[in-house]
Amino acid sequence: MSRAAVAASSQWQDDAGVRQPGGEVHAWQPGQNQTVCGLPLSRTGLRRFPHVRFDYVSTDVLTDADQVRHICPRCVTATGGRRDRRSWTRTSPRP
Repeated sequence: MSRAAVAASSQWQDDAGVRQPGGEVHAWQPGQNQTVCGLPLSRTGLRRFPHVRFDYVSTDVLTDADQVRHICPRCVTATGGRRDRRSWTRTSPRP
Protein backbone atom coordinates (compact mmCIF):
# COMPACT_ATOMS: atom_id res chain seq x y z
CA MET A 1 0.00 0.00 0.00
CA SER A 2 2.48 2.58 -1.21
CA ARG A 3 0.01 5.25 -2.35
CA ALA A 4 -1.55 5.86 1.05
CA ALA A 5 -2.15 9.52 1.80
CA VAL A 6 -3.31 11.19 5.01
CA ALA A 7 -6.83 11.97 6.19
CA ALA A 8 -6.95 14.03 9.39
CA SER A 9 -9.44 15.56 11.81
CA SER A 10 -7.92 19.05 11.62
CA GLN A 11 -5.43 21.09 9.63
CA TRP A 12 -2.83 23.82 10.02
CA GLN A 13 -0.61 25.79 7.66
CA ASP A 14 3.17 25.60 7.64
CA ASP A 15 5.46 28.59 7.05
CA ALA A 16 5.11 28.22 3.27
CA GLY A 17 1.30 28.32 3.53
CA VAL A 18 0.77 24.65 2.67
CA ARG A 19 -2.04 22.76 4.41
CA GLN A 20 -0.74 20.10 6.81
CA PRO A 21 -2.65 17.44 8.79
CA GLY A 22 -3.28 17.76 12.49
CA GLY A 23 -5.27 16.10 15.24
CA GLU A 24 -6.07 12.46 14.56
CA VAL A 25 -4.52 11.06 11.37
CA HIS A 26 -5.52 8.01 9.31
CA ALA A 27 -4.28 6.38 6.10
CA TRP A 28 -6.44 7.03 3.06
CA GLN A 29 -6.24 5.73 -0.51
CA PRO A 30 -6.92 8.52 -3.05
CA GLY A 31 -10.11 7.73 -4.94
CA GLN A 32 -11.71 6.00 -1.95
CA ASN A 33 -14.38 7.43 0.35
CA GLN A 34 -13.08 5.75 3.49
CA THR A 35 -9.86 5.34 5.41
CA VAL A 36 -7.79 2.16 5.30
CA CYS A 37 -9.21 1.15 8.69
CA GLY A 38 -12.79 1.57 7.40
CA LEU A 39 -13.93 4.98 8.67
CA PRO A 40 -16.14 6.88 6.19
CA LEU A 41 -14.56 10.27 5.46
CA SER A 42 -17.81 12.22 5.15
CA ARG A 43 -19.45 10.98 8.33
CA THR A 44 -16.38 11.36 10.53
CA GLY A 45 -15.50 14.81 9.17
CA LEU A 46 -11.96 13.82 8.17
CA ARG A 47 -10.16 16.13 5.75
CA ARG A 48 -8.16 14.69 2.84
CA PHE A 49 -4.49 15.52 2.30
CA PRO A 50 -3.54 13.88 -1.02
CA HIS A 51 -0.19 15.73 -1.07
CA VAL A 52 0.94 14.20 2.27
CA ARG A 53 2.06 10.55 2.30
CA PHE A 54 1.09 8.35 5.23
CA ASP A 55 4.58 7.26 6.28
CA TYR A 56 4.08 6.79 10.00
CA VAL A 57 5.48 3.73 11.76
CA SER A 58 4.54 2.04 15.01
CA THR A 59 7.61 3.43 16.79
CA ASP A 60 6.84 7.11 16.11
CA VAL A 61 6.64 9.24 19.24
CA LEU A 62 4.42 12.32 19.34
CA THR A 63 5.32 15.31 21.52
CA ASP A 64 3.37 18.36 22.66
CA ALA A 65 5.00 20.40 19.89
CA ASP A 66 3.49 18.18 17.17
CA GLN A 67 0.23 19.19 15.51
CA VAL A 68 -0.62 15.50 15.05
CA ARG A 69 -2.11 14.23 18.31
CA HIS A 70 -2.99 10.61 17.46
CA ILE A 71 -1.93 8.16 14.74
CA CYS A 72 -4.43 5.38 14.04
CA PRO A 73 -2.71 2.09 14.97
CA ARG A 74 -4.97 0.09 12.63
CA CYS A 75 -3.91 2.25 9.69
CA VAL A 76 -0.23 1.89 10.62
CA THR A 77 -0.62 -1.89 10.66
CA ALA A 78 -2.59 -1.96 7.40
CA THR A 79 0.02 0.12 5.58
CA GLY A 80 2.93 -1.97 6.86
CA GLY A 81 4.20 0.47 9.46
CA ARG A 82 7.60 -1.24 9.62
CA ARG A 83 8.44 -1.10 5.91
CA ASP A 84 12.13 -0.41 6.34
CA ARG A 85 12.78 -2.98 9.08
CA ARG A 86 12.08 -6.61 9.77
CA SER A 87 9.26 -7.29 12.17
CA TRP A 88 11.52 -9.72 14.06
CA THR A 89 15.22 -10.31 14.70
CA ARG A 90 17.04 -13.49 15.52
CA THR A 91 19.12 -12.78 18.64
CA SER A 92 20.53 -16.18 19.45
CA PRO A 93 20.37 -18.62 16.55
CA ARG A 94 20.90 -22.28 17.19
CA PRO A 95 24.07 -23.88 15.77
